[in-house]
Amino acid sequence: MLKIGDSLEIYDRVNEDMLAVTVGSGELQVLATPCVVALMENAASNLAKKGLSEELTTVGTMISIEHVSPTPLGAEIRAEAILEETDGRTFKFSVKAYDKKGLIAKGSHIRVSVKSEKFQKKAEEKFDEI
Repeated sequence: MLKIGDSLEIYDRVNEDMLAVTVGSGELQVLATPCVVALMENAASNLAKKGLSEELTTVGTMISIEHVSPTPLGAEIRAEAILEETDGRTFKFSVKAYDKKGLIAKGSHIRVSVKSEKFQKKAEEKFDEI
């Protein structure tokens, strides 16, 4: 069972696929904001999963971050999610990301638990042409 204050960290290294110029979020060879967001969301998702039964998963419903410092190609990065609040179905996290020089992004993220099969079926039934 998850408790308020539980946390999880994940690590990665900035590669070419994660650069702003590559993903189209800018023109520079620095860690793209969408990639730092994905890393923080991954940490929160993995933490939330620890408190769920097998037939459940979580989906992100809100993320708000401030990307405060650039990170170059090759740098190791770390994302941390801390559970701030939960009602058993909704999970609210504070999220942060760091490189070896310090904080690179911070914010908040909300995930909601759903029944995996039901949610997937709902998405697939949305469009007839798929």
